[in-house]
Amino acid sequence: MKKIRYNIILHQEPEGGFTVFVPALPGCITYGRTLHEAQRMAADAIRAYVASLRKHREPIPSDEASFIGTVELAEPAGKRITAHA
Repeated sequence: MKKIRYNIILHQEPEGGFTVFVPALPGCITYGRTLHEAQRMAADAIRAYVASLRKHREPIPSDEASFIGTVELAEPAGKRITAHA
């Protein structure tokens, strides 16, 4: 069986636990109380999402050619970085 790789983003919630996002699969979001549970829940959500894509004969995206990186910005002294819509 061929393996498909997916990047996940884990966001620690202020009230506890982790929300998990799967960028390659729009709307594929889940939650776990611990990192281990969040990763397990992500695997289950991905399996269900991919099964639905197969059932509807839609293309199955993956993260084979992408990766996650980060960018850090220094906050100018006395100024806050804000986002504007």
